[in-house]
Amino acid sequence: MLFKAAHVLRAVIEYLPSAKMIVKLALFGGLAAALRGFASLDWWLVLAIIFVVYLLTGGWEFVYIAIVTFPRDFKGLITLIKLNIYLRSKLRNNHMTHDVFRYSAERYPDKLALVLDDQKWTLRDLEMYSNAVANLFFERGYQKGDTVALLMDNRPEFVGLWLGLSKIGVVSAFINHNLRRDGLTHCINVANSKAVVFASELSDVVREVHPSLRNVECYSTGPLAEPIAFSSHNVDSLIKATSSLPPPIIGGRSLKDTVFYVYTSGTTGLPKAAVITHSRLLFMAKSIAESFNITSDDTIYCALPLYHSAAGCLGVGQLIINGTTMAMRKKFSASNFWLDCIRYNATVTQYIGEICRYLYSQPNRPEETKHQLRLAMGNGLRPELWNEFKDRFNITKIGEFYGATEGNGNIANMTGQPGAVGFNSIIVPWAYPVFLIKIDPETGAIIRNSKGLCMRAKPGEPGQLVGKIRKGDPVRDFHGYADRQANSKKVVYDVLKKGDSAFLSGDVLVMDKFGYFYFRDRSGDTFRWKGENVSTTEVETIISKTIGLNDTVVYGVEVPGSEGRAGMAAIVDPNGALNIPDLFHKLKANLPGYAVPLFIRMVTKVDTTGTYKLKKVQIRKEAFDINIVKDKLYYLNARAGRYEELTSAAHQDIKSGQIRL
Repeated sequence: MLFKAAHVLRAVIEYLPSAKMIVKLALFGGLAAALRGFASLDWWLVLAIIFVVYLLTGGWEFVYIAIVTFPRDFKGLITLIKLNIYLRSKLRNNHMTHDVFRYSAERYPDKLALVLDDQKWTLRDLEMYSNAVANLFFERGYQKGDTVALLMDNRPEFVGLWLGLSKIGVVSAFINHNLRRDGLTHCINVANSKAVVFASELSDVVREVHPSLRNVECYSTGPLAEPIAFSSHNVDSLIKATSSLPPPIIGGRSLKDTVFYVYTSGTTGLPKAAVITHSRLLFMAKSIAESFNITSDDTIYCALPLYHSAAGCLGVGQLIINGTTMAMRKKFSASNFWLDCIRYNATVTQYIGEICRYLYSQPNRPEETKHQLRLAMGNGLRPELWNEFKDRFNITKIGEFYGATEGNGNIANMTGQPGAVGFNSIIVPWAYPVFLIKIDPETGAIIRNSKGLCMRAKPGEPGQLVGKIRKGDPVRDFHGYADRQANSKKVVYDVLKKGDSAFLSGDVLVMDKFGYFYFRDRSGDTFRWKGENVSTTEVETIISKTIGLNDTVVYGVEVPGSEGRAGMAAIVDPNGALNIPDLFHKLKANLPGYAVPLFIRMVTKVDTTGTYKLKKVQIRKEAFDINIVKDKLYYLNARAGRYEELTSAAHQDIKSGQIRL
């Protein structure tokens, strides 16, 4: 009882107004007392005078913003209340993910759950399959807390396997099936996997790493073209021979238990296994459902990989909590995307921003507007494509959201504001403690005040997005990674007061005066040149738009004898169609002088992560070193006003300072 009272008191204190707000309230309270006590004015007149004084002293702008954003904030508040009621109900009844799905299966047993080409699984099929998976691994000695890695492309069995394993408390590790050798070995071992279930077509990949795996049992799924050259079991035949009745109930479990690991994209370094608990999975799924009104009547078309949180948590999550049908494709195809949407009668689809550009760059075709999509949800749709994409493909609403897989700083653009990734209330920002803190634009380091506390970024000022951590709170807690040593880099302490903590998203965003957030950059992806801060994302956007939406990666490189970093752009041009002599004039017309790249690298492709995010680390390291880079390089000859090919002689002159940039 004492602990609960302390918890409630702490929550109340956190919601109290700031000292600045208290002073303002005290001043207006004093004015009210003076008008009432000495002037003997009626209360309605006192309030009217105070309101006028408030407006005249700058309050008019806040009142205007409050009026404009009230409908949005009210909807957000209702959504937040619903989420808290939903989660607390599940916590009170200890309903874990598989329990929630079971209720959906009991309600809609014959409804389609998963569709892939000619494969059609009903909710009953998925429930029975997952029961058999649970019974199989229980009989084979797997216990609560053990981990089984899943290595396969999109298929119904992927969902059935992790759902079944969760029923006996076994954690699944979602492995990127594009990984090879060291990266694959790392992901399987870092989660302490006791087994790996892999698609049979990946048997050669597993064979390569098998000697490096630590006591890992191997299972294959799918038809085998030839015998596997290492010890393994065919999980399909084992599941068919196992009972599909409900598995044994495992005691001592709660929603705080881990249901699976989702690996971060690995854009920098080796992937980290982010912990997804039952409570977090249900929160993520329910928040998307409430934000964008997804129901059991919808059909989601998903061409994103199930091993990532966008599809594996948010997409499949709708199936879990609502019984929503999910139609999937093994791999994204721009030419088949709209045909699939029509074929499956999809009403909702998922995207990553780069996929939207792939679709938009395709030739016009009749089927792109003959679908039934009412919602496209995802993240990364660039502002310059937002309205064009929506209008061309006849999609009623874009549901953009933002959130790190492992983090608690989740926001959603519920109103469809073009370019925004989400919002927070300007009226009551404390209701959902996600905000921006000031950072050094060059180093990305957090800027603190004289008291050692972080400072909130002002509207229009770039800052790193953070989410306040509240231990034990299913919405605000931070569960981190399987490798606990990695957690310290993602938590900042002494944020708004001594002793508090927040999750560091690692991303730089900007908030406008209405509380809408706009993605600016990943932390560290800004660079300083000629005394100005250059946003790589913004330059990439303008270059891509200028040259026809080619993939472009912009980054800063060091130049001997120069302060800061010079801009460099790697442009995908496999056919050599880009007009280099004309490029500078086009960029100069669309970019401020300091943001025009000084170096150009022509590439046939740019490596991406499994979710189509562009990798920058390696090409940033290679910079414009002509001895390392085998692609064509160009440098900006400012005097001549054009890009010229970077020769060995020019490269040496730049390094020695003979050619000044």
